[in-house]
Amino acid sequence: MGAEKSILITLPATAAGQRLDKALAEAVPLYSRERLKNLVQGGRLSGPAGVIWDPATKMKGGEALTLDVPEARPSDTVAQDIPLTIVHEDDHLLVVDKPAGLVVHPAAGNYDGTMVNALLHRCAGRLSGIGGVARPGIVHRIDKDTSGLLVVAKTDKAHEGLAAQFARHDVDRRYTAVVGGVPVPPAGRIEGALARSTANRQKMAIVKDGRGKHAITHFRTVAAFDGAAQVECRLETGRTHQIRVHMASIGHALLGDAVYGRTPGKLAPLLKDLAFERQALHAATLGFVHPVTQEKLCFESPLPADMVALIGRLDGTGLE
Repeated sequence: MGAEKSILITLPATAAGQRLDKALAEAVPLYSRERLKNLVQGGRLSGPAGVIWDPATKMKGGEALTLDVPEARPSDTVAQDIPLTIVHEDDHLLVVDKPAGLVVHPAAGNYDGTMVNALLHRCAGRLSGIGGVARPGIVHRIDKDTSGLLVVAKTDKAHEGLAAQFARHDVDRRYTAVVGGVPVPPAGRIEGALARSTANRQKMAIVKDGRGKHAITHFRTVAAFDGAAQVECRLETGRTHQIRVHMASIGHALLGDAVYGRTPGKLAPLLKDLAFERQALHAATLGFVHPVTQEKLCFESPLPADMVALIGRLDGTGLE
């Protein structure tokens, strides 16, 4: 865990008119907006006129600020001996191939049995504390029912370096998805800011720029089937449910995604026969520069058995 430290921040001119917590989240991407909001409300942010307490304060742009970040408190999360598939590990980080169904970090309704519980057992205190009490070492995450690759920071230096790469969109993240219908054109770019849906807070929605977080997904069709397609999605940004919302927005929701899409009628019996009850999404490729050694790393994860079976049945090569 890192000791308390002070971060000097100069807000850009583009922060004019923004809420303080939003401007800070863009200026210091290492921390979530919620974490920064809590730090401000705790009296941890100061400017030339003294402590700033209100995260809703409107910025003029160009402000020089000092953020004092306290040492991370020990996590109350219990270490649990949950098997993990580790594809890479060194003194600074590890890369995990997460199975579908495993929650990444504790939250309401999932206080144990998560990947963080498993990491605490495996790493025995050797995880970065920057992520806060509930999520040590977590630099990014993928949904519970999405499978595939994540990088986890063991040290604060690794966490800072990886977070900077994610903020600059320098990390190569490619996902394999199976969607309803066949995209026309077969490849493209989807751009649409994302925010919590006003109708359902459990869902994300495309909103006007300025209200949500800017999001861009690139997709290309890998294989076309009768009523479905295998698609590779490359994230230029990484927002909550980004691929699921973006693909649904162009009329090609992920198969099995009950939140953002409806399974095409003729494919419903197939998914039922396969007992396929999750969104067909797999984080297949993860590439980044090692934040300490500067080595270029790239990892590939093979498709899990359930997606192999689904694609096999769609293209006619799978067993009935």
